[in-house]
Amino acid sequence: MRSARFWISLLISALFLWLALRGQHLAETMRTLREADYGYLLPALVLYFVGVWVRAGRWKVLLSPMGSYSAGSLFPVVVIGYMANDVLPARMGEVVRVYVLAEREGLPRSSALGTVVVERLLDAVTMLLLLAVAALLVPLSGTVERIAIIAAGLMLVAVWPLVFLVLWPDQLARLVAPFAARLPQGLAGRLSGVAAGFLAGLRVVRSRRVLGLGLALSVVAWLFEAGMYWALAVGFGLPVGGTVVLLTLAVTNLATLVPSAPGYIGPFEAGALAVLVGLAGVSQELATAYVLALHAALVIPVTLLGFVYWGSHNLSLQRIRREAQVRRQRQPERSVKAHTLD
Repeated sequence: MRSARFWISLLISALFLWLALRGQHLAETMRTLREADYGYLLPALVLYFVGVWVRAGRWKVLLSPMGSYSAGSLFPVVVIGYMANDVLPARMGEVVRVYVLAEREGLPRSSALGTVVVERLLDAVTMLLLLAVAALLVPLSGTVERIAIIAAGLMLVAVWPLVFLVLWPDQLARLVAPFAARLPQGLAGRLSGVAAGFLAGLRVVRSRRVLGLGLALSVVAWLFEAGMYWALAVGFGLPVGGTVVLLTLAVTNLATLVPSAPGYIGPFEAGALAVLVGLAGVSQELATAYVLALHAALVIPVTLLGFVYWGSHNLSLQRIRREAQVRRQRQPERSVKAHTLD
């Protein structure tokens, strides 16, 4: 809480939440929340966690060039990552997930991080594909159109440097060699090892089979999550079809690219309401009640399960923080002998 980044993200969340909820009749929203049919909550959660299991299977595929893993062993790690994203700032879930995998499997962290980067790119591509499909049936306008354009631009900015890293690593190595030569020998060697591990994780992109299967599993995982959105929409009596559900899924997840407080509070609500109220014409109170229940269903169960897995694996957040501080303060002094730490 002493971090300026934490307070800035909190202010951003508060701003988006105010934009999303302003003008609400809160009594009507609360009445809608009470009267919803929560019998659809259980099937919605089943669909969601099947999607999380599919994501574990996708990570298994991306890790396959570096070792043999099972979806069952990776599922707790993925859930822990979700939990960390929901309770820690700055999307620390990906860092925590890499740390947990390295602790359990002895895989170099830089290699695991490379596969996580590929995952995020596959998710971004899937979101844009779903957005494009939905846009063919529901013309975009206003806030939703701006979110789509900004997200597409951010994706292009992020993709091209990674494409260069993966397809032309030797050329990149030659470009940075003169700068690396000026560094102390120990630091240069350590950075070289980290870079090699990171590129190993990115090289899954070179395999058409691995990349194609990873993208297919991304689509399947997100469709299961869309099923969760749809099931809760039925429970709340939302007058929307599958196209609007897909559009809501895509826009909410693209909106969470905005830095915010843990759990994506604010941007999630603003993105969802932009679709449901702005495009689909759902009443503001009904849409808000649905979005609040949906967000809670997405965050609370997986966070609780993540804490269960975290405790069962005897992991320590203090240890992660302490190691991160040591790595920042003593980077030039560390050697490269600890293979599993880098």
